[in-house]
Amino acid sequence: MAASNSGGGPISTQAAAALAEGINLVFGRWTALQMAVENQWGGRDSRAKADQFGESLHSWFCRSRGPHYFEDLVDMMYEKISDSFNADFEDNSVEEVAEQLLIMHEECLQSNYSSIEVLRNSHVQGSAVSQSRQISADGDDSDSSDDDDGDASMMEDEAAAAPEEMAVDRPRPSKPAPDADGWTVVPPRHGGRSRGGKN
Repeated sequence: MAASNSGGGPISTQAAAALAEGINLVFGRWTALQMAVENQWGGRDSRAKADQFGESLHSWFCRSRGPHYFEDLVDMMYEKISDSFNADFEDNSVEEVAEQLLIMHEECLQSNYSSIEVLRNSHVQGSAVSQSRQISADGDDSDSSDDDDGDASMMEDEAAAAPEEMAVDRPRPSKPAPDADGWTVVPPRHGGRSRGGKN
């Protein structure tokens, strides 16, 4: 029987445990969420709120009757981010994370843990926020030779000023090249509202 189990059948204990690990791995690489935690957008207990967010998603996948719809997951995630962090991630990362979690859940139902394995093996790279924190804390600039001074505040400012780089695992876009007249076309920012703003 090759029928898909997306109708919300029971998930095995092993699959539920793997899904929990997968959610944690995805959250650890989700730059917008990590910035919300690092900058305490949800107050002093921002880390606990992020953990609770992951647990509520895990519960939705494992306890609620399916089918699990993309739109429902995205709506729930936006609501949770707004409630927990008083934020609105406008970089399309919520949709990317939701899609990744739905695929992961579907694979877990079929006892296929390959995407979680891939995340586990590539987790060393971490998110942009944890990378800059690691560089400034360890003085290890092997990944970034031009940040020799390890100025953490400068790196945080760069991260805050670039919401288009917050999406999960999105490769860095190459810098736009000037055209024949010497003008450089800058792509539009998604949403336009930024959390940090000028003081």
